[in-house]
Amino acid sequence: MSTGTSGTHRPPEGQQERRVIEQRGLYFDELEEGVLYAHRPGRTVTEADNVLFTTLTMNTQALHLDAAWSAGQPFGQRLVNSMFTLATVVGQSVTQLTQGTIVAQLGLTDVSFPHPLYHGDTLYTETVITGKRLSGSRPGQGIATMAHTGRNQDGTVVALATRSCLMWTREAHAGQQGNAREATTAAGGQGTIPV
Repeated sequence: MSTGTSGTHRPPEGQQERRVIEQRGLYFDELEEGVLYAHRPGRTVTEADNVLFTTLTMNTQALHLDAAWSAGQPFGQRLVNSMFTLATVVGQSVTQLTQGTIVAQLGLTDVSFPHPLYHGDTLYTETVITGKRLSGSRPGQGIATMAHTGRNQDGTVVALATRSCLMWTREAHAGQQGNAREATTAAGGQGTIPV
């Protein structure tokens, strides 16, 4: 895991000033094509997770909510909502890859769920950067293509997705953060991290 912006934190009166290192993902220029990024820890999915996500998103599919009905279906039990699985796969990659370094998520393609995820399964995610290029229209930013794979505790693939993200380069983001700190200071703030 990388550390992000470093700066100085202005402490309360009488305390020593210290350098601050903010946790972050990787900048566009730090992403390596072909490397497998293993995101840990895994996430054990509970019945409560599945029911809450399913009802929050107004998905009334009985395969997610009705245990008795699902018992008579081909899988013999309720399935974890595939959108929960997808959201968790992407979410597990954030800390290591895009935390504070992404400008925008551009899209998801090639999404598939080759095997169900069940209550009690633990989801692990890995990502391979399959392509990257500097943006032609947004200086200081680049587009990275990420192939995400979600596996259960047995190593069975439960989700696949390709994601395109607009990412900051290190130099451009440092300049953008410096401008934000200056604006905070000018507005009467202390310009402390995080801005």
